[in-house]
Amino acid sequence: MPYDYSKLLGKMRENNITQDVLAKLIGLQPPTLSQKLNNKAKFKQVEISKICDVLGIEAADIGLYFFAH
Repeated sequence: MPYDYSKLLGKMRENNITQDVLAKLIGLQPPTLSQKLNNKAKFKQVEISKICDVLGIEAADIGLYFFAH
């Protein structure tokens, strides 16, 4: 079952951060981040942690942004 990243994408819009900018900030190539957001590849823990730091997502809310179905 694929993950629903719509809340994560909304948080990116809220922070005015594009996929290209977010990818560079967390050390990924933009196509790699796109694959992850489109359920073609999985996020690694370190990537989730970096995204949370950039977007201001609290640890308690990680499930809402990364593991919703």
